[in-house]
Amino acid sequence: MRDLENRNDINHLVVSFYSKVRKNEEIGYFFNNSIQDWDTHLEKLTDFWESNLFFTGSFKGNPAMAHVKVDQEHDHTISEYHFGIWMNLWFQTIDELFEGEMAQRLKNNARKMSTHLFLRIYQSRQVKF
Repeated sequence: MRDLENRNDINHLVVSFYSKVRKNEEIGYFFNNSIQDWDTHLEKLTDFWESNLFFTGSFKGNPAMAHVKVDQEHDHTISEYHFGIWMNLWFQTIDELFEGEMAQRLKNNARKMSTHLFLRIYQSRQVKF
């Protein structure tokens, strides 16, 4: 196995990963109910992880707002448990396809990102006085 080197590697990882996510009984419905155009979404996710790993600046968007919206659309039912499943699938997919410094960086970045996103979801649920 080798490390991630370019956008094609990122795309291969993203497509493989979301294939698992979409089939997962515990988190798939969040994605399948929210994403209408998977081809476009996979390209956007490839942009995100390419920017995250290789600092390309190709990603445009606000992941925190998108995740808050999905949580609202699902009656505030997204939990740490769901993020844990996402993380396990992400790590599993990386380990199946790649190894090396960039693969480890993607794991570390995903840990940070998942914590940040869940905290933003949690904060959005707070009653404002």
